Amino acid sequence: MDNVRHIPHQQADQDGLNRTSPHDIEAEEYVGGVIMHDRDAYLECARIITRDDIYQPGIRLIWDVVGGLVAENKQLHPVIVRAEIEKLKRLREVDQGNLILRLGAQTIPGVMAPAFAERIAEQAQLRRRDEYANRLKLAIAGGATIDELDKLDADFRQYEERRTNTGHGNSHLAASYVDWDPFFATDFGSIQLLPGQLLAPGQQITVVGDGKAGKSLLVQEWLWRMATGQAFLGDRPQDPIPVLYVDAENGQQDIQERFLSYGAGPGRMGLLTYASFPPIRPLDTAGGGADLMAMVADTEAQVVCLDTVSRFISGPENDADTWLSLYRHTLLPLKRAGIASVRLDHMGKDGERGARGSSAKTQDVDHVWELRAQGGGNLLLKRTHTRTGIGPDQFVIVRQAQRDGNHYRPGGTRHILMEWEQMQEAMEGTVPWLVAQIDRLGLPNDAGNPRTIAALASAGIKAGKEKIAAAVRERKNRDNLGSRETFPETFPDDLPGERSPGTFKGSKKPQVKHSPETPRKDQETPPSPPSPPLREGKGEGRPNADTPDEPLCTVCNTPLPDFRHTRGYDTHVACDPTTGSHPNTAA
Repeated sequence: MDNVRHIPHQQADQDGLNRTSPHDIEAEEYVGGVIMHDRDAYLECARIITRDDIYQPGIRLIWDVVGGLVAENKQLHPVIVRAEIEKLKRLREVDQGNLILRLGAQTIPGVMAPAFAERIAEQAQLRRRDEYANRLKLAIAGGATIDELDKLDADFRQYEERRTNTGHGNSHLAASYVDWDPFFATDFGSIQLLPGQLLAPGQQITVVGDGKAGKSLLVQEWLWRMATGQAFLGDRPQDPIPVLYVDAENGQQDIQERFLSYGAGPGRMGLLTYASFPPIRPLDTAGGGADLMAMVADTEAQVVCLDTVSRFISGPENDADTWLSLYRHTLLPLKRAGIASVRLDHMGKDGERGARGSSAKTQDVDHVWELRAQGGGNLLLKRTHTRTGIGPDQFVIVRQAQRDGNHYRPGGTRHILMEWEQMQEAMEGTVPWLVAQIDRLGLPNDAGNPRTIAALASAGIKAGKEKIAAAVRERKNRDNLGSRETFPETFPDDLPGERSPGTFKGSKKPQVKHSPETPRKDQETPPSPPSPPLREGKGEGRPNADTPDEPLCTVCNTPLPDFRHTRGYDTHVACDPTTGSHPNTAA
């Protein structure tokens, strides 16, 4: 139409709708094709580029799979690469395999691969700067301050510097050289252990235990307290530390209830990032290691936990090569970056031999901690292997838990160090342990030697006469000394750090009730009340039903000592409210 005036307009795409990030399609396709045939070509290209430098997702997947095959010293061929991708159920990302066939057929000589890799690296650098410029524009449009813009600039420069030091090329090899002057000026003896004193920054540990020991319960509370700046196991509080917890073991309902029971909740998670059943590739492959390192970079984590490590491998658990590959692809990059890691693992059939599977598991870690349940909520955390020897070798722990019906009470679960008196009571054969056994039999404090010996014999508890006499004296002295009970009656509402159980407000000196037949004034030979008749059962003496006024433990339903009843307790010291277990009864 001649009468229509054509309005000239700029040919540039001002709104950016048709604009793509800088990348070189041909160079990426040539590299993707040649590395499926030539191991040396892949290794040469890996000195120049990383997976993040590749723009096209399909070729990036090919790169990851080839890297895994090279690391496992397997043969290379496009058909093998396609089969590996099919195992991962990701063929749709490579056009159902058609991309692999096309690139594998149009290959180039291996000696030309580094030249195309350099072109990919140049475009990747332009792309990163382009993305940084876009972030600046968005920040300015959103009203960012100068300080916020400076922070963006500093983050970008730090990322580029980290790529230079650890990414690719000869620079990452030279970065491993020791600079002697600052090396010898560093005081490695003054290493500050992370909260809980179980590991130091950058170290790698394994926590081993059977399925009923409660490894996840212990480690989850520990890392939550670390991420929120709280103390743990008597250690002093420190600044919050970013933590990444990668879980392929526990359901989300269990995770929620557990963290609420620790005292966590909305606004109280600190710097903890929790990945529940993440879709990462096996960590004993190059692709899996890259996936985890990407998550670490995204969360800026300083500590990574794998729960449970056997869920994140593809090779046989009894094969040493599986654990060597795990170290090569995942644990070594973490250690090189100075990031600490915690691996949870199951105990083998022979508990004396530690974790199940190959012995190569323990060759790369700094410490191996074994967790064993002692009954009654008591735990023993013992270090069985160590590379450095730094820190304590053993913790005796009490797991305190409160239940409300079938659920744990919020803020009612915590792990604390066992006090000396509690440790003595938990050690079989000691006088405090024997005193606890007599208490559970329901004997009054002034019961004499003959009556105590008869009750212990009826219950099947063996002890020497001297220890029984010492236990009888200690129980009789309670009227003057009071009880040394150390368990807190309630948990504090706020948990800023560990406190000794005896420092909770509202604690009172325990009062001891005298037996109605025991005079309060001193006598030469104080009489003992008659022993209540014993019921038939599993060896525990229990009064008959004609004594309705005697308080009973709500867990094991045996008589409760007067000194605990008068303080308001309704359970024995060692009864476990979680399982309803008692040291002398089955859980």
